[in-house]
Amino acid sequence: MVAAPHTMDAVERARSMPALRIGLHLVLVNGRPVLPCERIPDLVDDRGLFLNDLGRAGVRFFFRPGARRQLEAEIRAQFDAYAATGLPLDHVNAQNHMHVHPTVLNVLLKVGKQYGMRAVRIPREPFFASWRATHENLLPRWCNAAFLWPWLTLMQRRLRRAGLQTNDYVFGMNDSGRMIERRVLALLDALPLGISEMYFHPATGPWADIDPAILRYGFGEELSALISGRVADALHAYGIVATSYSDLAASAAP
Repeated sequence: MVAAPHTMDAVERARSMPALRIGLHLVLVNGRPVLPCERIPDLVDDRGLFLNDLGRAGVRFFFRPGARRQLEAEIRAQFDAYAATGLPLDHVNAQNHMHVHPTVLNVLLKVGKQYGMRAVRIPREPFFASWRATHENLLPRWCNAAFLWPWLTLMQRRLRRAGLQTNDYVFGMNDSGRMIERRVLALLDALPLGISEMYFHPATGPWADIDPAILRYGFGEELSALISGRVADALHAYGIVATSYSDLAASAAP
């Protein structure tokens, strides 16, 4: 998130760990822009921040030509900011998965390949595997899967047609902030064949300027799950191979 308050701290940490794969997390809603607000008036509120209302933002992106031009300028500015860090670009995704929006995806495909983008996350969490592992929140899991299925199918086809690498599935979308060891072990047991990304929000605890919307997240428990010996043993027992988007792109190169 190249415009976030602690971006440079994150960049310095990443530079100290060259084996760590880093991606660009585009922020177009629920966050702050790179460009000054006067250049993107259709994208921001009266505080100069992106809209928190995803539906309202999506309508603006689709119906306002000015918003689409501003969207391209902001996306290009975020790619520029990432390139300035000197970090290799492993993959691209977006805050609140807004790259699923057809207008955002159009711009991402246009701009991203100019910056060496080779892989994009698809937020497809399979209903049956997700429900079988957790037996929690049946209706939200089903609604997410049913509503997003046509958009994600179209998205995957477009990305692959563009020669970009993608994951098949993602886990963590329905359990954001609750990816604790017990749940991770259950998800690994239910993991479908293919390429799955499992994402977390690890930290040692909340911080001073934390977004109130994520105060309920179990940051420390998610960190514990990531470094859990039981999780490592399960990965080995199931024969799950850890990889990265960069590795996938390299193996697919002619």
